[in-house]
Amino acid sequence: MRILLTNDDGIHAPGFAVLERIAAKLSDDVWVCAPSEEQSGAGHSLTLHQPIRLQEHGERRFAVTGTPTDAVNFALRKLLLDQRPDLVLSGVNAGENLGDDITYSGTASAAMEAALAGIPAIALSQAFRNRGHRFDATEGWAARVLAPLVALAKDHALARRTLVNVNFPAVPAEEVKGIRVVRQGFHDYSRGSLVEGTDPRGKRYYWFGLQSFEHTLDHGTDLEAVAEGYVSVTPLQLDLTHYPAIDQLAGAFAS
Repeated sequence: MRILLTNDDGIHAPGFAVLERIAAKLSDDVWVCAPSEEQSGAGHSLTLHQPIRLQEHGERRFAVTGTPTDAVNFALRKLLLDQRPDLVLSGVNAGENLGDDITYSGTASAAMEAALAGIPAIALSQAFRNRGHRFDATEGWAARVLAPLVALAKDHALARRTLVNVNFPAVPAEEVKGIRVVRQGFHDYSRGSLVEGTDPRGKRYYWFGLQSFEHTLDHGTDLEAVAEGYVSVTPLQLDLTHYPAIDQLAGAFAS
């Protein structure tokens, strides 16, 4: 089984080293193509107005000077032309990717790019809160989470143009309560902030705040599962059509 690894924190990120160790237990045909630098919050952006450069970091280990989407594209169009990967793993992100944050996430977007190409893809993220950058929950539960997902990928049983978003809670591995397959929740972004300051040259700058957001008090969501100490597993689709609105809009434009 050929596996492609990528992320949005950069090829040298601690979470990526965790992902490489996890992948080595799944296959002996593992390839790496990740951003050379951190690209958190890059979303599903594609570099179009400047060149992409390739950096080699060892056998089957490459980085590109671009976004997570660039990395997956480059791997499929250049590095793995002879044989496409059977699975793409993206992560392990330093911080959860839950609810609406998925739309900003480079981690999830790399998996989206693979799904657009018809390749099964899984995005993995580790919540931290205030306990520091520890990935013990990820490594402790990775096998239990990935085993059934990899089996589905091998059997071509995952729906096309979909991906699976996995988030590990901010607790030690032994305190994880289990795994929940849940839907995507959504945040209350009205509590976001814009920080204003002055740089050493006296020029004004602005910085978006990243403090915690309130989330909907709804059940069966990824936000609830991770907050309660469970690993969340959420299938995502790339078809963004809101089907109930089609007839309404068609009626509005009817002559």
